[in-house]
Amino acid sequence: MSEPARKRRAASLPPPPAGSLLERIARESGDLRPSERRVADFVGRHPNDVLTLSIAALALRAGVSQPTVARFALGLGFSGYREFKLRLAQSLASGIPFVHHDVGPRDSPLEVANKVFDRSIATLLQVRNHLDPAALQSAIALMVRARRIEFYGLGNSGIVAMDAQHKFFRFGVAAAAHADAHVQGMAAVVLGRGGLVVAISASGRTADLVNNLEIARQSGAKAIGITRTGSPVARACDLVLGIDVPEDPDVYAPMTSRLAHLAVIDVLAVGLAVSRGSSIAGQLGRIKQTILARRIPEG
Repeated sequence: MSEPARKRRAASLPPPPAGSLLERIARESGDLRPSERRVADFVGRHPNDVLTLSIAALALRAGVSQPTVARFALGLGFSGYREFKLRLAQSLASGIPFVHHDVGPRDSPLEVANKVFDRSIATLLQVRNHLDPAALQSAIALMVRARRIEFYGLGNSGIVAMDAQHKFFRFGVAAAAHADAHVQGMAAVVLGRGGLVVAISASGRTADLVNNLEIARQSGAKAIGITRTGSPVARACDLVLGIDVPEDPDVYAPMTSRLAHLAVIDVLAVGLAVSRGSSIAGQLGRIKQTILARRIPEG
């Protein structure tokens, strides 16, 4: 991007919300020049340190030139490095930042635990703050009206699909989970009108899942996507609950997107239960008694 274009972009962009600055940096770092990406990486790893660094000091720590740091701040929509640091301070003060704390081979068990929990907490807060209330309400309404709900997920997302089936069948919903692409395709053919597919995908780019969603919709079923906004899976659905969690490519990184998907499934399940009200209370009570009868008494 040329310098005049960067300035026009900076002039046209509103100041980003304080709580989303580190998320934006992580999300947009892939579109930056390699030198500016080094600045983004340093800010993501050491945001509190950046607050005390001059532009010259940050350039030295990141291994880039001072003009590169200035372009980095301008490219994010700020008037300069000073405003960038002010917004960063607001971001850090607004709550738990979305920071990539990479687990290293020399980390102690306590350091590993802290980094995994920090990443997981930050992910859940990010998803909570960005979940579209209107889309959530519409998704629950689709579930309430559905004759049958099927959860599709492949690989890691297949585990989330099975968890969803376990939650929903207790409400008297005809629910199934399919974690195999071939079985999904066969189930999609016969799902038909009144059926609903909930497609779960972290990347949103799984070709088999996209194909099976198209088959399901051709049969007359509706589809909800719990996936990345704007992805092929999202475009193949009638409704999308966008989960835009950047996964760290580090080999030690936990699958935070899976936690986000599980949390959204919980929200949908509770929302369905609330919508149905007292009609399912007796049924849930009988299920609980069945479980308790199989437990060994304490003492």
